[in-house]
Amino acid sequence: MTSLLERSLSFATTEQLDHLSTSLQDTGRRYYQQARELLRQEVSSGSLEHQSFSKKDSAKWPGDVADFWESGEQERFAIGGEGGSRLDYFVRKGDGIWVYSHGLGDVRMDALSSEYRDARKLVQQAQERDLRRGFTTTLVVLVAAVWLVSLLWLIYLANRVSRPIQQLTSGLSELAAGRLETRIDAEGVDEIGRAVAAFNRSAAELERSRGRLVYLTQIASWQALARKMAHELKNSLTPIRLTVEEILARQPEGERQFMEQAARIVVSEVESLERRVRAFSEFSSEPVLHPGKIDLNSAVEERVSFLKSGHFDIAYTMDLATSLPAARADKDRVKGILTNLLENGAQAAGPGGEILARTYVKDSRVCVEIHDSGPGLSAEARGTLFEPTITFKQHGMGLGLSIARKDALLCGGDLSLMDGLLGGAAFVLTLPFYSEN
Repeated sequence: MTSLLERSLSFATTEQLDHLSTSLQDTGRRYYQQARELLRQEVSSGSLEHQSFSKKDSAKWPGDVADFWESGEQERFAIGGEGGSRLDYFVRKGDGIWVYSHGLGDVRMDALSSEYRDARKLVQQAQERDLRRGFTTTLVVLVAAVWLVSLLWLIYLANRVSRPIQQLTSGLSELAAGRLETRIDAEGVDEIGRAVAAFNRSAAELERSRGRLVYLTQIASWQALARKMAHELKNSLTPIRLTVEEILARQPEGERQFMEQAARIVVSEVESLERRVRAFSEFSSEPVLHPGKIDLNSAVEERVSFLKSGHFDIAYTMDLATSLPAARADKDRVKGILTNLLENGAQAAGPGGEILARTYVKDSRVCVEIHDSGPGLSAEARGTLFEPTITFKQHGMGLGLSIARKDALLCGGDLSLMDGLLGGAAFVLTLPFYSEN
């Protein structure tokens, strides 16, 4: 491109004009020097006449003569005449000034100087408007701009590619260290974005799996403890019951009324303890799991219909998804989970309350939500909600939710707490899809 510019702009005469003006200046300077030497020689030989200017007539002196006198110089050469056609030589002589003059012929020094100035002005203007240099500068700036933009774009692409990879590497290191709560902010939908999304899904699934494993391990420990407690309590409660009944049978008629009342109290409490012993025995037992195909919409409708007669003052609402895929789970255990959630919701909502049951699909899972309009759960209750506890409520054992979640986990799903839509508590049961394979 530079070569093309050189050929295209070869008509430019800036250099020739510059050379010509310089030569003109050198020629004029040499001619002036020669004229000075010639004039000096003529003055020295006495062959040249002169003009005398006396100090007493200084008032009548020409301006150049007066200027020379005021300068204090001994001699001076100056251009004079019309157009600079004469060379004057001023010499100080006592109280006066002698002026020798020598014609320069056809040469006009003023015209020569003017031509030189015009030439130099043209050269300067041509240099300022030098197209070759302007195009070359523009080309350099354009190439530099393209290079800079390309570099910035390359840095942006490199950062866009390398930063997610660095985040993935860091996330994998965190994951390997056991921090399963690690997540990476997903950006874009390209291959790296999909890899980040896959990492987040894997980390979330690992975290859920660890939580399930920890919970099942805790349940196993609680089951062992429950089995031992049930055995010990059963061994103690049976003799107590038999002894109280024997004491009642042997009492005289006069004291029998009091003893019957006391015996009923003791027997009632023993029976309450026996119920809890049986609950602990059931909790510690592990029935055989029978996974199969189950229609959750039908299961929810059946459980609601079954329990509605016992809670006629509760308003039940069902929001069931159409074309809901079948779930893979143990049918009896799913019914037990739904029964527990609906019963707890009815007790929490109370007379005039409301229960909402929803079904839908999310993340390749079939989901069932149970919401109630009760007072909700405290922060302390939320922290220990699924842990087995002992309660002395008339119809509760304190093991329902722990058993329900254990059954959900054994079926390949989970049971968890969520934000309620009716102002009270809410639970979501998730189960895997049913597959023929």
